[in-house]
Amino acid sequence: MRVDGKNTFAAPVETVWKQIIDPAVLRRCTPGLKELKEAGPDTYQATLVIGIAAVKGTYAGTLAITEKRAPTHCKITLDGTGGAGFMKGEGTIDLEPQGGGTLLTWAGDLQVGGLIAGVGQRMLGGIGKMLIGQFFKCLEENLGGGA
Repeated sequence: MRVDGKNTFAAPVETVWKQIIDPAVLRRCTPGLKELKEAGPDTYQATLVIGIAAVKGTYAGTLAITEKRAPTHCKITLDGTGGAGFMKGEGTIDLEPQGGGTLLTWAGDLQVGGLIAGVGQRMLGGIGKMLIGQFFKCLEENLGGGA
């Protein structure tokens, strides 16, 4: 499943960059994230609780921030398994100045299997975008509002 989008923020690129790679912000803003423990440089052990339609599951896995080119680009990978199946994903985040603020462009691929895959790709795509939207809304609030 492919997801992508753009968000604008009133804050400068450097400020947005610091927020998106900050583990405390990831903990606070990632929907369903119950635990995030550092496992190494830019690598974390994560526990997520995600409910999609009638399928709710707890997933344990790894989140890593790679390909960091501060303050404009990074790649995030996620790999997790749980009782309702598995999820594996990767995405990129690119930041560029726009006016006095920042344009953030994101794109990613998510694969799911097991019970959760039975929900259907169309519904999963919509839910994936909704969860990502919640993350960026929280990030915007952290930054003191958006553009």
